[in-house]
Amino acid sequence: MTAPWVLDEDDALELLAYLVTAARTQVDEAAEYGPMRLLTAAHRLAEAMGPRATEATAAALGGPLQDMPLLAVPRGDRTAYVEQLDDVCRSLAAHLSAKYAP
Repeated sequence: MTAPWVLDEDDALELLAYLVTAARTQVDEAAEYGPMRLLTAAHRLAEAMGPRATEATAAALGGPLQDMPLLAVPRGDRTAYVEQLDDVCRSLAAHLSAKYAP
């Protein structure tokens, strides 16, 4: 049995192109932009997952990741930025634990 894809080929290619070009751009950008680029990709993936996700996963996608600003960079209040990223990680970890290791 095959599971439904989260991304069709066009969406996957768009995300791949974003990741590859972000990696190239990062070579010449300030280091703070790295997390921003990764979070942008995470937002795009979460948006693509939403319509095909289970109810529990859709709820998890609507949590702290959605609250993380798309263009956030760790410049101003680094502590608050790191705390917000930690919230995203904890939320995803809790969802994964509940889904795969109940």
